Amino acid sequence: MGLTSTLSFPFPLKDHPRSHFLSPALLRCFPSSKLWTYNHQRCSYYTKNAICKVSCSQVKLEEGKDDEACELVNGVELMLGEGMDCFRSYLFKAVKNNNGTGILLLSDIFGFEDSSTRDFAYRVACNGYNVLVPDLFRGDPWKKDQSKANFEKWLAAQAPDRVAKDINTSTKWMVDEFVAAGISKKLGIIGFCFGGGRLVETLAQDQGTYFGIGVCFYGTRMDKSLAVHIKVPVLFVSGDNDPLCPVGILNDMEKSIGRGSKVVVYEGHGHEFAHRPESPEEDEDAEEAFLVMRNWLNEALLVSSY
Repeated sequence: MGLTSTLSFPFPLKDHPRSHFLSPALLRCFPSSKLWTYNHQRCSYYTKNAICKVSCSQVKLEEGKDDEACELVNGVELMLGEGMDCFRSYLFKAVKNNNGTGILLLSDIFGFEDSSTRDFAYRVACNGYNVLVPDLFRGDPWKKDQSKANFEKWLAAQAPDRVAKDINTSTKWMVDEFVAAGISKKLGIIGFCFGGGRLVETLAQDQGTYFGIGVCFYGTRMDKSLAVHIKVPVLFVSGDNDPLCPVGILNDMEKSIGRGSKVVVYEGHGHEFAHRPESPEEDEDAEEAFLVMRNWLNEALLVSSY
Protein backbone atom coordinates (compact mmCIF):
# COMPACT_ATOMS: atom_id res chain seq x y z
CA MET A 1 0.00 0.00 0.00
CA GLY A 2 1.15 3.56 -0.54
CA LEU A 3 0.82 6.83 -2.36
CA THR A 4 0.82 7.11 -6.11
CA SER A 5 0.59 10.70 -7.32
CA THR A 6 -1.07 14.04 -6.83
CA LEU A 7 -4.54 14.20 -8.36
CA SER A 8 -7.19 16.55 -9.57
CA PHE A 9 -10.88 16.12 -9.03
CA PRO A 10 -12.09 13.36 -11.40
CA PHE A 11 -15.25 15.28 -12.29
CA PRO A 12 -15.88 18.63 -13.99
CA LEU A 13 -16.14 21.06 -11.06
CA LYS A 14 -17.81 23.76 -13.12
CA ASP A 15 -20.69 21.32 -13.67
CA HIS A 16 -20.70 20.28 -10.02
CA PRO A 17 -24.18 20.56 -8.45
CA ARG A 18 -22.67 22.69 -5.67
CA SER A 19 -20.09 24.58 -7.73
CA HIS A 20 -21.43 27.82 -6.28
CA PHE A 21 -19.39 26.98 -3.17
CA LEU A 22 -16.19 27.28 -5.19
CA SER A 23 -14.70 30.53 -6.32
CA PRO A 24 -14.22 31.31 -10.03
CA ALA A 25 -10.48 31.24 -9.40
CA LEU A 26 -10.75 27.68 -8.08
CA LEU A 27 -12.93 26.52 -10.96
CA ARG A 28 -10.36 27.80 -13.45
CA CYS A 29 -7.80 25.49 -11.88
CA PHE A 30 -9.66 22.41 -13.05
CA PRO A 31 -10.40 21.39 -16.63
CA SER A 32 -13.89 20.31 -17.63
CA SER A 33 -12.91 16.73 -18.32
CA LYS A 34 -11.88 13.83 -16.13
CA LEU A 35 -8.15 13.70 -15.58
CA TRP A 36 -7.56 10.34 -14.02
CA THR A 37 -7.06 6.98 -15.61
CA TYR A 38 -6.97 3.54 -14.10
CA ASN A 39 -4.45 0.87 -14.97
CA HIS A 40 -5.92 -2.36 -13.62
CA GLN A 41 -2.87 -4.44 -14.44
CA ARG A 42 -0.61 -2.38 -12.20
CA CYS A 43 -3.22 -1.67 -9.50
CA SER A 44 -2.29 2.01 -9.55
CA TYR A 45 -3.65 5.34 -10.71
CA TYR A 46 -2.12 8.13 -12.71
CA THR A 47 -3.34 11.69 -12.33
CA LYS A 48 -2.28 15.28 -12.79
CA ASN A 49 -1.47 17.94 -10.27
CA ALA A 50 -4.31 19.88 -8.71
CA ILE A 51 -3.27 22.39 -6.08
CA CYS A 52 -5.23 25.60 -5.90
CA LYS A 53 -6.27 28.21 -3.39
CA VAL A 54 -9.83 27.95 -2.10
CA SER A 55 -12.08 30.90 -1.46
CA CYS A 56 -12.87 31.39 2.21
CA SER A 57 -16.33 32.78 1.49
CA GLN A 58 -18.02 29.57 2.58
CA VAL A 59 -15.53 28.04 5.03
CA LYS A 60 -14.07 30.74 7.23
CA LEU A 61 -11.74 29.34 9.85
CA GLU A 62 -12.93 31.88 12.37
CA GLU A 63 -14.64 35.23 12.31
CA GLY A 64 -12.41 38.06 11.23
CA LYS A 65 -9.91 36.08 9.17
CA ASP A 66 -9.58 36.93 5.49
CA ASP A 67 -8.92 34.85 2.39
CA GLU A 68 -5.25 34.48 3.30
CA ALA A 69 -6.31 32.14 6.14
CA CYS A 70 -7.59 29.57 3.68
CA GLU A 71 -5.66 26.41 3.04
CA LEU A 72 -4.08 25.05 -0.06
CA VAL A 73 -5.45 21.58 -0.59
CA ASN A 74 -4.13 18.80 -2.76
CA GLY A 75 -5.18 15.21 -3.20
CA VAL A 76 -3.37 11.95 -3.61
CA GLU A 77 -4.91 8.73 -4.77
CA LEU A 78 -4.05 5.70 -2.66
CA MET A 79 -4.26 1.97 -2.89
CA LEU A 80 -4.68 0.47 0.57
CA GLY A 81 -4.52 -3.17 1.58
CA GLU A 82 -2.63 -5.99 -0.06
CA GLY A 83 -3.25 -8.49 -2.82
CA MET A 84 -6.92 -9.26 -3.39
CA ASP A 85 -7.81 -6.93 -0.51
CA CYS A 86 -6.46 -3.90 -2.35
CA PHE A 87 -8.96 -1.04 -2.52
CA ARG A 88 -8.96 2.58 -3.61
CA SER A 89 -9.17 5.72 -1.53
CA TYR A 90 -8.54 9.47 -1.75
CA LEU A 91 -6.54 11.56 0.69
CA PHE A 92 -7.22 15.29 0.68
CA LYS A 93 -4.40 17.17 2.41
CA ALA A 94 -4.18 20.75 3.56
CA VAL A 95 -0.89 22.14 2.25
CA LYS A 96 -0.80 25.50 3.98
CA ASN A 97 -1.28 25.54 7.78
CA ASN A 98 -1.85 21.79 7.92
CA ASN A 99 -2.74 20.96 11.51
CA GLY A 100 -1.45 17.39 11.13
CA THR A 101 -4.74 15.79 12.16
CA GLY A 102 -6.31 12.92 10.25
CA ILE A 103 -10.03 12.57 9.54
CA LEU A 104 -11.60 9.37 8.21
CA LEU A 105 -14.71 10.11 6.14
CA LEU A 106 -17.14 7.24 5.48
CA SER A 107 -19.39 7.90 2.48
CA ASP A 108 -23.04 7.27 1.84
CA ILE A 109 -24.21 4.54 -0.55
CA PHE A 110 -23.13 6.55 -3.61
CA GLY A 111 -19.51 5.95 -2.78
CA PHE A 112 -16.23 7.78 -2.45
CA GLU A 113 -16.25 9.11 -6.03
CA ASP A 114 -19.55 10.94 -5.60
CA SER A 115 -19.16 14.67 -6.23
CA SER A 116 -21.05 15.74 -3.09
CA THR A 117 -18.87 13.55 -0.90
CA ARG A 118 -15.68 14.86 -2.49
CA ASP A 119 -16.86 18.43 -2.19
CA PHE A 120 -17.47 17.94 1.52
CA ALA A 121 -14.12 16.21 2.08
CA TYR A 122 -12.34 19.00 0.23
CA ARG A 123 -13.98 21.63 2.39
CA VAL A 124 -12.99 19.79 5.57
CA ALA A 125 -9.40 19.64 4.30
CA CYS A 126 -9.57 23.37 3.58
CA ASN A 127 -9.74 23.85 7.35
CA GLY A 128 -6.34 22.26 7.86
CA TYR A 129 -7.15 18.53 8.07
CA ASN A 130 -6.00 15.44 6.21
CA VAL A 131 -9.16 13.67 5.05
CA LEU A 132 -9.12 10.04 3.91
CA VAL A 133 -12.14 8.79 1.94
CA PRO A 134 -12.00 5.02 1.30
CA ASP A 135 -13.97 3.12 -1.33
CA LEU A 136 -16.29 1.19 0.99
CA PHE A 137 -17.95 -0.61 -1.93
CA ARG A 138 -14.90 -1.83 -3.85
CA GLY A 139 -16.00 -0.18 -7.09
CA ASP A 140 -19.68 -1.10 -6.75
CA PRO A 141 -21.54 1.85 -5.19
CA TRP A 142 -25.27 2.28 -5.49
CA LYS A 143 -26.13 4.13 -8.68
CA LYS A 144 -28.81 6.77 -8.74
CA ASP A 145 -30.48 5.33 -11.82
CA GLN A 146 -30.87 1.85 -10.30
CA SER A 147 -34.31 0.54 -9.36
CA LYS A 148 -35.07 0.81 -5.65
CA ALA A 149 -36.44 -2.71 -5.88
CA ASN A 150 -32.86 -3.93 -6.21
CA PHE A 151 -31.49 -2.01 -3.23
CA GLU A 152 -31.64 -4.76 -0.62
CA LYS A 153 -29.98 -7.20 -3.00
CA TRP A 154 -27.21 -4.69 -3.68
CA LEU A 155 -26.76 -3.96 0.01
CA ALA A 156 -26.57 -7.66 0.86
CA ALA A 157 -23.63 -7.94 -1.54
CA GLN A 158 -21.70 -5.41 0.56
CA ALA A 159 -20.45 -7.91 3.13
CA PRO A 160 -20.33 -6.24 6.57
CA ASP A 161 -17.14 -8.10 7.52
CA ARG A 162 -15.40 -6.91 4.36
CA VAL A 163 -16.54 -3.31 4.85
CA ALA A 164 -15.39 -3.38 8.49
CA LYS A 165 -12.04 -4.82 7.43
CA ASP A 166 -11.52 -2.05 4.88
CA ILE A 167 -12.37 0.57 7.51
CA ASN A 168 -9.85 -1.03 9.88
CA THR A 169 -7.22 -1.01 7.14
CA SER A 170 -7.95 2.67 6.48
CA THR A 171 -7.70 3.43 10.19
CA LYS A 172 -4.39 1.62 10.50
CA TRP A 173 -2.99 3.54 7.55
CA MET A 174 -4.00 6.82 9.16
CA VAL A 175 -2.54 5.77 12.51
CA ASP A 176 0.76 4.92 10.83
CA GLU A 177 0.71 8.12 8.80
CA PHE A 178 -0.34 10.65 11.44
CA VAL A 179 -0.62 9.27 14.98
CA ALA A 180 2.49 7.06 15.13
CA ALA A 181 4.55 9.92 13.73
CA GLY A 182 3.46 12.07 16.66
CA ILE A 183 1.68 14.53 14.40
CA SER A 184 -1.88 13.79 15.45
CA LYS A 185 -2.78 12.56 18.94
CA LYS A 186 -6.22 11.32 17.90
CA LEU A 187 -8.12 10.84 14.67
CA GLY A 188 -11.56 12.14 13.85
CA ILE A 189 -14.25 10.24 11.97
CA ILE A 190 -17.21 11.52 9.92
CA GLY A 191 -19.95 9.34 8.47
CA PHE A 192 -22.88 10.04 6.14
CA CYS A 193 -25.96 7.81 5.94
CA PHE A 194 -24.55 4.29 5.34
CA GLY A 195 -21.22 5.60 6.59
CA GLY A 196 -22.93 6.93 9.71
CA GLY A 197 -24.05 3.44 10.66
CA ARG A 198 -20.50 2.18 10.08
CA LEU A 199 -19.17 5.05 12.18
CA VAL A 200 -21.13 3.75 15.19
CA GLU A 201 -19.71 0.26 14.69
CA THR A 202 -16.18 1.60 14.24
CA LEU A 203 -16.24 3.75 17.37
CA ALA A 204 -17.75 0.94 19.44
CA GLN A 205 -14.90 -1.32 18.39
CA ASP A 206 -12.21 1.34 18.77
CA GLN A 207 -13.34 2.42 22.27
CA GLY A 208 -11.24 5.59 22.18
CA THR A 209 -7.98 3.92 21.16
CA TYR A 210 -7.39 5.94 17.99
CA PHE A 211 -10.47 8.08 17.40
CA GLY A 212 -11.05 11.07 19.63
CA ILE A 213 -14.33 12.36 18.17
CA GLY A 214 -17.11 11.40 15.78
CA VAL A 215 -19.61 13.25 13.58
CA CYS A 216 -22.59 11.23 12.34
CA PHE A 217 -24.78 12.79 9.66
CA TYR A 218 -28.17 11.05 9.53
CA GLY A 219 -26.76 7.57 10.03
CA THR A 220 -28.80 4.67 8.68
CA ARG A 221 -29.22 1.16 10.06
CA MET A 222 -27.43 2.09 13.25
CA ASP A 223 -27.27 -0.48 16.02
CA LYS A 224 -28.11 1.68 19.03
CA SER A 225 -27.11 -1.14 21.41
CA LEU A 226 -23.50 -0.38 20.44
CA ALA A 227 -23.71 3.15 21.83
CA VAL A 228 -22.74 2.04 25.35
CA HIS A 229 -19.40 0.85 23.98
CA ILE A 230 -18.49 4.20 22.43
CA LYS A 231 -15.96 6.03 24.58
CA VAL A 232 -15.72 9.38 22.77
CA PRO A 233 -18.21 12.20 22.12
CA VAL A 234 -20.33 11.95 18.98
CA LEU A 235 -22.14 14.79 17.23
CA PHE A 236 -25.34 13.55 15.59
CA VAL A 237 -26.80 15.77 12.84
CA SER A 238 -30.14 15.04 11.18
CA GLY A 239 -33.39 16.50 9.93
CA ASP A 240 -36.66 15.99 11.80
CA ASN A 241 -38.34 14.64 8.65
CA ASP A 242 -35.87 11.86 7.99
CA PRO A 243 -37.56 8.42 8.20
CA LEU A 244 -34.19 6.72 7.74
CA CYS A 245 -32.75 8.32 10.86
CA PRO A 246 -35.43 8.82 13.55
CA VAL A 247 -34.58 11.55 16.04
CA GLY A 248 -35.72 9.34 18.93
CA ILE A 249 -32.95 6.84 18.17
CA LEU A 250 -30.38 9.64 18.09
CA ASN A 251 -31.53 10.93 21.48
CA ASP A 252 -31.28 7.44 22.95
CA MET A 253 -27.78 7.00 21.58
CA GLU A 254 -26.70 10.40 22.86
CA LYS A 255 -27.76 9.42 26.38
CA SER A 256 -26.05 6.04 26.15
CA ILE A 257 -22.78 7.50 24.94
CA GLY A 258 -22.71 10.56 27.17
CA ARG A 259 -19.24 12.16 27.32
CA GLY A 260 -20.51 15.42 25.86
CA SER A 261 -22.27 13.88 22.86
CA LYS A 262 -24.84 16.08 21.16
CA VAL A 263 -27.81 15.81 18.81
CA VAL A 264 -28.48 18.70 16.42
CA VAL A 265 -31.80 18.49 14.57
CA TYR A 266 -32.81 20.77 11.71
CA GLU A 267 -36.54 21.34 11.35
CA GLY A 268 -38.28 20.62 8.07
CA HIS A 269 -35.42 18.67 6.50
CA GLY A 270 -35.20 15.08 5.39
CA HIS A 271 -32.31 12.84 4.47
CA GLU A 272 -28.97 14.09 3.08
CA PHE A 273 -29.71 17.81 3.40
CA ALA A 274 -26.28 18.62 4.85
CA HIS A 275 -24.21 17.37 1.91
CA ARG A 276 -26.87 17.29 -0.84
CA PRO A 277 -29.01 20.40 -0.27
CA GLU A 278 -31.83 20.78 -2.79
CA SER A 279 -33.29 24.15 -1.83
CA PRO A 280 -32.11 27.55 -0.55
CA GLU A 281 -33.41 26.63 2.90
CA GLU A 282 -31.46 23.36 2.93
CA ASP A 283 -28.42 25.18 1.59
CA GLU A 284 -28.48 27.63 4.49
CA ASP A 285 -28.85 24.92 7.11
CA ALA A 286 -26.20 22.81 5.36
CA GLU A 287 -23.77 25.69 5.82
CA GLU A 288 -24.69 26.00 9.48
CA ALA A 289 -24.28 22.24 9.99
CA PHE A 290 -20.83 22.41 8.40
CA LEU A 291 -19.77 25.17 10.80
CA VAL A 292 -21.16 23.25 13.79
CA MET A 293 -19.17 20.20 12.69
CA ARG A 294 -16.03 22.24 12.07
CA ASN A 295 -16.14 23.79 15.54
CA TRP A 296 -16.85 20.37 17.08
CA LEU A 297 -13.79 18.85 15.41
CA ASN A 298 -11.60 21.84 16.22
CA GLU A 299 -12.50 21.83 19.91
CA ALA A 300 -11.93 18.11 20.36
CA LEU A 301 -8.95 17.47 18.12
CA LEU A 302 -7.01 20.73 18.27
CA VAL A 303 -7.90 22.94 21.21
CA SER A 304 -8.29 20.21 23.87
CA SER A 305 -5.18 18.35 22.72
CA TYR A 306 -2.86 21.10 23.92
